[in-house]
Amino acid sequence: MKLSEATLPDIQIEKPTYARDDVTVGIAHFGVGGFHRAHQAMYVDRLMEKGLASRWGICGVGVLPGDRKMADALGSQDGLYTLLLENPDGTRDARVIGSIVDYRYAPDDPEGVVELLCAPSTRIISLTITEGGYGVDTVDVDSVNVFGLVTEALARRRHRGIASPTIVSCDNIEGNGHVARAAFMTYADRTHPGLAEWIGANTRFPNSMVDRITPVTTPEVIADVRDEFGVDDAWPVVAEPFTSWVLEDAFTDGRPPFEDVGVLLVDDVTPYEQMKLRLLNAGHQALCYFGYLVGYRLVHDAAGDPLFAEFLSQYMDSEATPTLQPVPGIDLPDYKRTLIERFANPGVRDTIARLCYGSSDRIPKWLLPVVRDNLRTGAPIRLSAAVVASWARYAEGVDEQGEPIDVQDQLADTLVPLARAQRDNPTSFIENRAVFGDLVDHKRFVDEYVAALEALHRDGARATLEALVKPS
Repeated sequence: MKLSEATLPDIQIEKPTYARDDVTVGIAHFGVGGFHRAHQAMYVDRLMEKGLASRWGICGVGVLPGDRKMADALGSQDGLYTLLLENPDGTRDARVIGSIVDYRYAPDDPEGVVELLCAPSTRIISLTITEGGYGVDTVDVDSVNVFGLVTEALARRRHRGIASPTIVSCDNIEGNGHVARAAFMTYADRTHPGLAEWIGANTRFPNSMVDRITPVTTPEVIADVRDEFGVDDAWPVVAEPFTSWVLEDAFTDGRPPFEDVGVLLVDDVTPYEQMKLRLLNAGHQALCYFGYLVGYRLVHDAAGDPLFAEFLSQYMDSEATPTLQPVPGIDLPDYKRTLIERFANPGVRDTIARLCYGSSDRIPKWLLPVVRDNLRTGAPIRLSAAVVASWARYAEGVDEQGEPIDVQDQLADTLVPLARAQRDNPTSFIENRAVFGDLVDHKRFVDEYVAALEALHRDGARATLEALVKPS
């Protein structure tokens, strides 16, 4: 049955019981991909089921060429989609999510999007624009882009005397609110003289920590939703059961009662985001390059390998955890144990390739802070340096069987030649200061990195891992 508002009464899985016609837009969200639909939109849907969010409906906004596909999919389904949860025991739970009540593809109507963003009823603008999406220095001011649309809306709000919205980044960046604030103020300074000062005085950018493993939707997922649940959904989203959202309670003009659906509202999200980025996200990096080189293509296969599980455990215990601040209310040993169980969930079928994507954005934000902190304190860096070496070996673009690796990275044209030169010059890859800063000047890091890289070339990934996890 084709999913739509008209067919919703006949859909036989869990679905909205609230009247979607009564929901008005209070949140505009840029970057409606799988993660947003499995996470923030799901939380808002939960609130709507409780009758607590009728003024907080979501309008998705797309700006990139690839976003047109999402516009078409959601448009054909009145904003509805299926969230499929893959449980570790092989069972599945499915629900139709109804919190996205509008979607705008900005290149088709940028003026309409700006007016939506500056409407007094739009009180939150949220973002999942990826870790690399905040580099405003490379944004063409004449293009339709998130910064241009939002700053124009803020300029009109200032002129019309309308309160500023809260801007909430939901991207995997340490201090994501601070990063978003700097990006929008920089762009505003370039395009609207005086606006940056108004933003600084009137707009809040709360930091947040978001957590739910959400692999790419495959044709198999679409077929499974149709065959198992009888729902013909153009773009369902699949996720693990676990979900977490820690959010600083700093909003300009009100917010939904997120705490009523499990969101943790705090004064300072820093300890939580460090925990997640340095354990889960950096843990994914510790897994993916070694995993790919060994021959794994699915995350759960690698995480279910005792050797990989032990490597992850040692990285988290000996190198990542010492860099963390106290995390109130979190049992860290349990969190780390649960992480490895989550990675090994066979139902999620997350791909190693997804974790390897965009490494030049991810490694500097998730793993290198661990390296730098431990260099400063004299703590171990052996495993972290080996993860960087595994990325460098992967970036050569050829696996251990001589098969090509499709290195998907915005800096691939620069990094792949550097990686291929490292058999003659072992530090060529980390000499790229745009990615690694001054790490090449730290002898302790270079020694550990080169030792791991040489082992990868000489012995292969599995033997290198076995040597790394042996007691020293």
